[in-house]
Amino acid sequence: MIGWYVHHHGWGHVARLLAVRPHLADPVTVFSSMPRPASLDDRTTWVQLPSDADPVVDADGVERPAHELGDVTAGGALHWAPVGHPGHRQRLAIIADWIARTDVAAFVVDVSAEVTAFVRLLGVPTVVFAQPGDRTDAPHRLAYDLADRIVAPWAAGTIPAPGLVPHEERVRRVGGISRHAGRSRPTGTAPSGERRVLFLSRTLDDERLRTVIDLLVADGWRVETAGAREDDRVDDVWPLLSRASVVVSAAGQNGVADLAAAGARAVVVVQERPFAEQEHTGRTLRSRGLAQVAGHDAAPEHLVELVRRALASTPDWGAWQVDGAAARAAAVIEEVRA
Repeated sequence: MIGWYVHHHGWGHVARLLAVRPHLADPVTVFSSMPRPASLDDRTTWVQLPSDADPVVDADGVERPAHELGDVTAGGALHWAPVGHPGHRQRLAIIADWIARTDVAAFVVDVSAEVTAFVRLLGVPTVVFAQPGDRTDAPHRLAYDLADRIVAPWAAGTIPAPGLVPHEERVRRVGGISRHAGRSRPTGTAPSGERRVLFLSRTLDDERLRTVIDLLVADGWRVETAGAREDDRVDDVWPLLSRASVVVSAAGQNGVADLAAAGARAVVVVQERPFAEQEHTGRTLRSRGLAQVAGHDAAPEHLVELVRRALASTPDWGAWQVDGAAARAAAVIEEVRA
Protein backbone atom coordinates (compact mmCIF):
# COMPACT_ATOMS: atom_id res chain seq x y z
CA MET A 1 0.00 0.00 0.00
CA ILE A 2 1.18 3.50 -0.85
CA GLY A 3 0.09 6.60 1.07
CA TRP A 4 -0.07 9.99 -0.61
CA TYR A 5 -0.56 13.43 0.91
CA VAL A 6 -1.95 16.10 -1.45
CA HIS A 7 -1.66 19.74 -0.43
CA HIS A 8 -4.84 21.77 -0.71
CA HIS A 9 -3.51 24.95 -2.34
CA GLY A 10 -4.77 25.08 -5.93
CA TRP A 11 -5.36 22.06 -8.17
CA GLY A 12 -1.77 21.45 -9.24
CA HIS A 13 -0.97 18.84 -6.60
CA VAL A 14 -4.15 16.93 -7.45
CA ALA A 15 -3.29 17.09 -11.15
CA ARG A 16 0.13 15.62 -10.43
CA LEU A 17 -1.43 12.72 -8.54
CA LEU A 18 -3.82 12.07 -11.44
CA ALA A 19 -0.88 11.94 -13.85
CA VAL A 20 1.30 9.58 -11.79
CA ARG A 21 -1.39 7.29 -10.33
CA PRO A 22 -2.01 5.20 -13.48
CA HIS A 23 1.65 4.14 -13.46
CA LEU A 24 1.51 2.62 -9.95
CA ALA A 25 0.39 -0.99 -9.56
CA ASP A 26 -0.14 -0.80 -5.79
CA PRO A 27 -3.35 0.45 -4.19
CA VAL A 28 -3.02 4.07 -3.03
CA THR A 29 -4.66 5.90 -0.14
CA VAL A 30 -4.71 9.67 -0.52
CA PHE A 31 -4.99 12.16 2.33
CA SER A 32 -6.07 15.71 1.52
CA SER A 33 -8.39 18.55 2.44
CA MET A 34 -9.39 18.62 -1.24
CA PRO A 35 -12.48 16.73 -2.45
CA ARG A 36 -11.99 13.47 -4.28
CA PRO A 37 -11.57 13.91 -8.05
CA ALA A 38 -14.26 12.10 -10.00
CA SER A 39 -11.74 10.53 -12.38
CA LEU A 40 -9.93 8.43 -9.76
CA ASP A 41 -10.37 4.67 -10.13
CA ASP A 42 -11.56 2.19 -7.50
CA ARG A 43 -7.99 1.22 -6.58
CA THR A 44 -7.54 4.63 -4.95
CA THR A 45 -9.00 5.45 -1.55
CA TRP A 46 -9.51 9.14 -0.77
CA VAL A 47 -9.52 10.32 2.84
CA GLN A 48 -10.67 13.91 3.15
CA LEU A 49 -8.91 15.62 6.04
CA PRO A 50 -10.34 18.41 8.20
CA SER A 51 -8.96 21.88 7.69
CA ASP A 52 -6.07 23.04 9.87
CA ALA A 53 -6.54 26.72 9.00
CA ASP A 54 -10.12 27.48 10.06
CA PRO A 55 -10.70 29.93 12.93
CA VAL A 56 -11.12 28.35 16.37
CA VAL A 57 -13.66 29.38 18.99
CA ASP A 58 -12.11 29.54 22.47
CA ALA A 59 -13.85 28.40 25.65
CA ASP A 60 -14.84 32.02 26.27
CA GLY A 61 -16.61 32.16 22.89
CA VAL A 62 -14.02 34.35 21.19
CA GLU A 63 -13.12 33.33 17.63
CA ARG A 64 -9.39 33.31 16.93
CA PRO A 65 -7.70 32.96 13.53
CA ALA A 66 -5.53 29.85 13.21
CA HIS A 67 -2.38 31.91 12.68
CA GLU A 68 -2.80 33.37 16.18
CA LEU A 69 -2.76 29.97 17.89
CA GLY A 70 0.65 30.01 19.50
CA ASP A 71 3.92 29.96 17.57
CA VAL A 72 2.65 28.27 14.41
CA THR A 73 6.19 27.78 13.07
CA ALA A 74 7.72 26.36 16.27
CA GLY A 75 10.47 28.95 16.24
CA GLY A 76 10.95 28.66 12.49
CA ALA A 77 11.50 24.90 12.52
CA LEU A 78 8.16 24.24 10.76
CA HIS A 79 5.92 26.01 8.27
CA TRP A 80 2.55 25.40 9.93
CA ALA A 81 1.69 23.80 13.28
CA PRO A 82 -0.98 25.87 15.08
CA VAL A 83 -1.12 25.15 18.81
CA GLY A 84 -4.32 23.52 20.02
CA HIS A 85 -6.07 23.57 16.65
CA PRO A 86 -8.49 20.60 16.59
CA GLY A 87 -8.35 20.23 12.81
CA HIS A 88 -4.56 20.10 12.84
CA ARG A 89 -4.57 17.42 15.53
CA GLN A 90 -7.24 15.40 13.77
CA ARG A 91 -5.39 15.45 10.44
CA LEU A 92 -2.24 13.97 11.90
CA ALA A 93 -4.21 11.52 14.06
CA ILE A 94 -6.05 10.21 10.98
CA ILE A 95 -2.78 9.64 9.15
CA ALA A 96 -1.17 8.00 12.19
CA ASP A 97 -4.15 5.69 12.74
CA TRP A 98 -4.07 4.57 9.10
CA ILE A 99 -0.32 3.88 9.23
CA ALA A 100 -0.75 1.91 12.46
CA ARG A 101 -3.32 -0.36 10.76
CA THR A 102 -1.71 -0.64 7.32
CA ASP A 103 1.35 -2.25 5.78
CA VAL A 104 2.63 0.95 4.13
CA ALA A 105 5.42 0.46 1.61
CA ALA A 106 5.98 4.16 0.92
CA PHE A 107 4.36 7.51 1.59
CA VAL A 108 4.41 10.29 -1.01
CA VAL A 109 4.22 13.87 0.28
CA ASP A 110 3.17 16.62 -2.14
CA VAL A 111 3.86 18.85 -0.25
CA SER A 112 4.31 19.41 3.49
CA ALA A 113 7.42 19.50 5.65
CA GLU A 114 5.29 18.63 8.69
CA VAL A 115 3.67 15.56 7.12
CA THR A 116 7.06 14.40 5.86
CA ALA A 117 8.58 14.58 9.33
CA PHE A 118 5.52 13.02 10.98
CA VAL A 119 5.31 10.06 8.61
CA ARG A 120 9.05 9.37 8.78
CA LEU A 121 8.89 9.44 12.60
CA LEU A 122 6.25 6.73 12.30
CA GLY A 123 8.79 4.60 10.49
CA VAL A 124 7.52 4.90 6.91
CA PRO A 125 9.81 5.59 3.91
CA THR A 126 8.97 8.90 2.27
CA VAL A 127 9.05 10.32 -1.24
CA VAL A 128 8.88 14.12 -1.29
CA PHE A 129 8.00 16.30 -4.28
CA ALA A 130 10.24 19.33 -4.59
CA GLN A 131 9.21 22.74 -5.91
CA PRO A 132 11.27 25.51 -7.46
CA GLY A 133 12.24 28.59 -5.51
CA ASP A 134 14.35 29.69 -2.57
CA ARG A 135 13.74 26.60 -0.44
CA THR A 136 16.74 26.60 1.84
CA ASP A 137 14.82 27.46 5.01
CA ALA A 138 14.82 25.14 8.04
CA PRO A 139 11.48 23.35 7.33
CA HIS A 140 12.45 22.53 3.75
CA ARG A 141 15.89 21.37 4.87
CA LEU A 142 14.20 19.11 7.42
CA ALA A 143 11.89 17.57 4.82
CA TYR A 144 14.71 17.00 2.35
CA ASP A 145 16.97 15.58 5.07
CA LEU A 146 14.32 13.03 6.01
CA ALA A 147 13.15 12.04 2.52
CA ASP A 148 14.25 8.71 1.08
CA ARG A 149 13.77 10.15 -2.41
CA ILE A 150 13.08 13.67 -3.71
CA VAL A 151 11.18 14.01 -6.98
CA ALA A 152 11.93 17.24 -8.84
CA PRO A 153 9.19 17.62 -11.49
CA TRP A 154 11.40 19.38 -14.01
CA ALA A 155 14.20 18.30 -16.32
CA ALA A 156 17.85 18.23 -15.34
CA GLY A 157 19.64 21.42 -16.29
CA THR A 158 16.54 23.59 -16.43
CA ILE A 159 15.43 25.11 -13.10
CA PRO A 160 18.20 25.76 -10.55
CA ALA A 161 17.38 24.46 -7.06
CA PRO A 162 20.04 25.35 -4.46
CA GLY A 163 18.03 23.66 -1.71
CA LEU A 164 18.49 20.28 -3.40
CA VAL A 165 22.26 20.48 -3.82
CA PRO A 166 23.12 18.79 -0.48
CA HIS A 167 20.80 15.88 -1.36
CA GLU A 168 21.72 15.17 -4.97
CA GLU A 169 22.16 11.43 -4.44
CA ARG A 170 18.46 11.18 -3.53
CA VAL A 171 17.09 13.67 -6.07
CA ARG A 172 15.43 12.43 -9.25
CA ARG A 173 14.66 15.07 -11.89
CA VAL A 174 11.94 13.41 -13.90
CA GLY A 175 10.77 16.19 -16.24
CA GLY A 176 7.57 18.19 -16.25
CA ILE A 177 4.61 16.06 -15.19
CA SER A 178 1.44 16.57 -17.21
CA ARG A 179 -1.55 14.24 -17.42
CA HIS A 180 -1.87 15.35 -21.06
CA ALA A 181 1.54 14.02 -22.08
CA GLY A 182 1.26 11.68 -25.04
CA ARG A 183 -2.33 12.59 -25.91
CA SER A 184 -3.13 12.95 -29.59
CA ARG A 185 -4.21 16.34 -30.82
CA PRO A 186 -7.89 16.50 -31.84
CA THR A 187 -8.41 17.08 -35.56
CA GLY A 188 -10.42 19.88 -37.08
CA THR A 189 -10.45 21.93 -33.88
CA ALA A 190 -9.91 25.42 -35.37
CA PRO A 191 -10.44 27.03 -38.78
CA SER A 192 -7.28 27.71 -40.75
CA GLY A 193 -5.88 31.18 -40.10
CA GLU A 194 -7.96 31.80 -36.99
CA ARG A 195 -6.10 33.43 -34.09
CA ARG A 196 -7.26 31.87 -30.85
CA VAL A 197 -5.97 32.67 -27.35
CA LEU A 198 -6.69 30.58 -24.27
CA PHE A 199 -6.46 32.00 -20.74
CA LEU A 200 -5.57 28.98 -18.61
CA SER A 201 -6.00 29.19 -14.82
CA ARG A 202 -6.16 32.27 -12.58
CA THR A 203 -3.42 34.44 -14.03
CA LEU A 204 -5.14 37.86 -13.87
CA ASP A 205 -7.66 39.59 -11.63
CA ASP A 206 -11.14 39.92 -13.11
CA GLU A 207 -10.80 43.57 -14.11
CA ARG A 208 -7.51 43.13 -15.96
CA LEU A 209 -8.74 39.91 -17.56
CA ARG A 210 -11.79 41.72 -18.96
CA THR A 211 -9.61 44.54 -20.26
CA VAL A 212 -7.12 42.19 -21.95
CA ILE A 213 -9.94 40.17 -23.52
CA ASP A 214 -11.61 43.31 -24.85
CA LEU A 215 -8.31 44.46 -26.40
CA LEU A 216 -7.67 41.07 -27.98
CA VAL A 217 -11.20 40.79 -29.38
CA ALA A 218 -10.85 44.26 -30.87
CA ASP A 219 -7.61 43.05 -32.47
CA GLY A 220 -9.40 40.12 -34.11
CA TRP A 221 -8.60 37.32 -31.67
CA ARG A 222 -11.05 34.66 -30.55
CA VAL A 223 -10.74 34.26 -26.77
CA GLU A 224 -11.45 31.23 -24.58
CA THR A 225 -10.92 30.72 -20.84
CA ALA A 226 -10.51 27.70 -18.59
CA GLY A 227 -10.19 28.22 -14.85
CA ALA A 228 -9.38 31.89 -15.40
CA ARG A 229 -12.60 32.99 -13.66
CA GLU A 230 -14.85 31.67 -10.93
CA ASP A 231 -17.35 30.08 -13.33
CA ASP A 232 -15.30 28.60 -16.18
CA ARG A 233 -13.67 25.48 -14.78
CA VAL A 234 -13.21 22.84 -17.49
CA ASP A 235 -12.78 19.13 -16.69
CA ASP A 236 -10.65 18.45 -19.78
CA VAL A 237 -8.70 21.41 -21.14
CA TRP A 238 -6.83 19.38 -23.76
CA PRO A 239 -9.10 20.27 -26.69
CA LEU A 240 -8.79 23.95 -25.76
CA LEU A 241 -5.01 23.69 -25.43
CA SER A 242 -4.77 21.87 -28.74
CA ARG A 243 -6.64 24.46 -30.78
CA ALA A 244 -5.20 27.59 -29.14
CA SER A 245 -2.79 29.69 -31.17
CA VAL A 246 -1.43 31.17 -27.93
CA VAL A 247 -1.98 30.15 -24.30
CA VAL A 248 -1.76 32.58 -21.38
CA SER A 249 -0.87 30.70 -18.20
CA ALA A 250 0.71 31.09 -14.79
CA ALA A 251 4.19 29.73 -14.10
CA GLY A 252 3.12 26.86 -11.85
CA GLN A 253 4.75 23.50 -12.49
CA ASN A 254 1.63 21.74 -13.76
CA GLY A 255 0.55 24.62 -15.96
CA VAL A 256 3.97 24.83 -17.59
CA ALA A 257 4.06 21.05 -18.06
CA ASP A 258 0.69 21.25 -19.81
CA LEU A 259 2.09 23.94 -22.10
CA ALA A 260 5.01 21.66 -22.91
CA ALA A 261 2.71 18.69 -23.58
CA ALA A 262 0.76 20.80 -26.07
CA GLY A 263 3.87 22.38 -27.58
CA ALA A 264 2.12 25.68 -26.98
CA ARG A 265 3.13 29.18 -27.91
CA ALA A 266 2.68 30.86 -24.58
CA VAL A 267 2.61 33.95 -22.44
CA VAL A 268 3.47 33.03 -18.85
CA VAL A 269 2.34 35.47 -16.18
CA VAL A 270 4.46 34.95 -13.06
CA GLN A 271 2.35 34.89 -9.90
CA GLU A 272 3.46 35.98 -6.43
CA ARG A 273 4.05 32.75 -4.51
CA PRO A 274 6.00 31.81 -1.38
CA PHE A 275 9.72 31.24 -1.89
CA ALA A 276 9.62 32.99 -5.30
CA GLU A 277 8.62 29.69 -6.91
CA GLN A 278 7.18 31.10 -10.12
CA GLU A 279 9.88 33.73 -10.51
CA HIS A 280 12.48 30.95 -10.74
CA THR A 281 10.44 29.08 -13.34
CA GLY A 282 9.73 32.25 -15.29
CA ARG A 283 13.43 33.10 -15.53
CA THR A 284 14.16 29.65 -16.95
CA LEU A 285 11.37 29.92 -19.52
CA ARG A 286 12.56 33.36 -20.63
CA SER A 287 16.23 32.38 -20.86
CA ARG A 288 15.41 29.33 -22.96
CA GLY A 289 13.00 31.15 -25.24
CA LEU A 290 10.13 28.85 -24.33
CA ALA A 291 7.58 31.55 -23.51
CA GLN A 292 6.97 35.27 -23.32
CA VAL A 293 7.16 36.05 -19.60
CA ALA A 294 5.34 38.84 -17.74
CA GLY A 295 5.24 39.96 -14.13
CA HIS A 296 2.11 39.54 -12.05
CA ASP A 297 1.32 43.25 -12.37
CA ALA A 298 1.82 43.55 -16.13
CA ALA A 299 -0.39 46.13 -17.84
CA PRO A 300 -3.13 44.85 -20.18
CA GLU A 301 -1.56 46.54 -23.20
CA HIS A 302 1.77 44.85 -22.50
CA LEU A 303 0.08 41.46 -22.20
CA VAL A 304 -1.61 41.94 -25.56
CA GLU A 305 1.75 42.75 -27.11
CA LEU A 306 3.24 39.59 -25.57
CA VAL A 307 0.41 37.53 -27.05
CA ARG A 308 1.30 38.92 -30.48
CA ARG A 309 4.98 38.10 -29.92
CA ALA A 310 4.12 34.59 -28.73
CA LEU A 311 2.19 33.94 -31.95
CA ALA A 312 5.38 34.58 -33.92
CA SER A 313 7.52 32.32 -31.70
CA THR A 314 8.62 28.72 -32.28
CA PRO A 315 9.33 27.24 -28.83
CA ASP A 316 11.05 23.87 -28.57
CA TRP A 317 9.53 22.27 -25.48
CA GLY A 318 11.53 19.05 -25.84
CA ALA A 319 13.93 20.14 -23.08
CA TRP A 320 11.03 20.08 -20.57
CA GLN A 321 10.88 16.27 -20.97
CA VAL A 322 7.16 15.78 -20.35
CA ASP A 323 7.00 12.53 -22.32
CA GLY A 324 7.37 9.73 -19.79
CA ALA A 325 7.75 12.07 -16.81
CA ALA A 326 4.78 10.66 -14.88
CA ALA A 327 6.07 7.11 -15.37
CA ARG A 328 9.52 8.19 -14.22
CA ALA A 329 8.01 9.70 -11.06
CA ALA A 330 6.18 6.43 -10.40
CA ALA A 331 9.46 4.57 -10.83
CA VAL A 332 11.03 6.73 -8.09
CA ILE A 333 8.25 5.67 -5.74
CA GLU A 334 8.93 2.07 -6.71
CA GLU A 335 12.59 2.58 -5.77
CA VAL A 336 11.53 3.30 -2.20
CA ARG A 337 8.90 0.56 -1.87
CA ALA A 338 11.33 -2.03 -3.22
